[in-house]
Amino acid sequence: MNKLHLLILLAFVTVTSFAQKPSVNDTYKSEIDAITADKRVQKAFQIIQEMEPTTMKNLIELTEIPAPPFMEEKRGIRFMEMLKTAGVDSVWIDEVGNVLALRKGTKRGKTVVFEAHLDTVFPIETDVTVKMKGDTLYAPGIGDDTRGLSMVITVLEAMNKANITTEADVLFAGMVGEEGLGDLRGVKHLFKNGDRKIDSYIAIDGGDIGRINNMGLGSLRYRITFNGPGGHSWGAFGLANPHHAIGKAINYFDEAAGTYVASGPKTSYNVGRIGGGTSINSIPFESWMEIDMRSVSPQRLLNIENILKEQMQRALADYNKTVKKGDLLTVDIEKIGDRPSGELGENLPLILKAIAATNYFDAKPTLTRGSTDSNIPIALGIPAITIGRGGKADNAHALDEWFLNDESGALAIKLSMLILVAEAGLGE
Repeated sequence: MNKLHLLILLAFVTVTSFAQKPSVNDTYKSEIDAITADKRVQKAFQIIQEMEPTTMKNLIELTEIPAPPFMEEKRGIRFMEMLKTAGVDSVWIDEVGNVLALRKGTKRGKTVVFEAHLDTVFPIETDVTVKMKGDTLYAPGIGDDTRGLSMVITVLEAMNKANITTEADVLFAGMVGEEGLGDLRGVKHLFKNGDRKIDSYIAIDGGDIGRINNMGLGSLRYRITFNGPGGHSWGAFGLANPHHAIGKAINYFDEAAGTYVASGPKTSYNVGRIGGGTSINSIPFESWMEIDMRSVSPQRLLNIENILKEQMQRALADYNKTVKKGDLLTVDIEKIGDRPSGELGENLPLILKAIAATNYFDAKPTLTRGSTDSNIPIALGIPAITIGRGGKADNAHALDEWFLNDESGALAIKLSMLILVAEAGLGE
């Protein structure tokens, strides 16, 4: 791997983001001013502030319930109980595990989803006990995205206590499968299922107050497996070795993909996991790797996907020419993740409302690109954003993840409620 390729890979290990600072539209500023002048909204803001200890209590309780992708059930049940306590018209868990709670609107001609995701990246055996050091909470998953779940509960309860009604129906939700190989399965099911038409989508997932993610960063993920007969490292020497072939495959792909991503709209690739083999003195019968590819451009994502497939077949063919005896290797190329790209223009009403609402709290609105639940509605052309959780946090996806609830924490909850009410329409 040359120096250029190494730098590219290091740069793309983290989630790609693109930020731009938009201006506030006068029409939507006036709309936000009118909403915030309502006594019920001001009361809800006050309630959110008073609920800070409860919000933190809910955050700690939910964090301490492990919830890897495909194993979110226990956390989902507790989240559903919290929604029931806060007060909704109906609540249920769907076929894939999403927790959905309907709060009916006064006109019922529109449905707005307001959600955070239930799952974290950590295996079920991970110690998720919350530890406090000073004012800072440490625990895997406490920021991404358990903080978002606690915000959803607080917004619902504050709206109920302040007697805020909305014209549109609001679906308060905890979604499964946002992380890793969950592959956005919860939100994909919500739109594929078709039980309810979704008109707007607001997700809370990481980031500072003021983040307005209106651009979906697409990704494709593959598991590549080279298969062979296997055998003893001495007695069967000369048989095809899948590890040797996969090394060639990685080198071929890195060279071709590295050249491709060096110019044009930002595109990345990463070999994230490698495995296989039974012992040091055995020729492995399989060797596998998992590859993540991302791009701001749907076409470039397809192009780098083609590069991957071409180079895997090239490596297989070239390696098999060197096999001295026995069966040749085969390769399985399996797609294990598909998150679509998409982009919503900044003049969309939902985005303009979010910008104006952010400005109301003297925060700096920033339009960003990321890989979140909103990717699906964005790709479908449905108004959707992902907004920040506020507070201070770091080390997401790491065992020493932490969250500090500073003054922006409550502001982020108030902001999320204001955006929701603006999009759903303040009822009489």
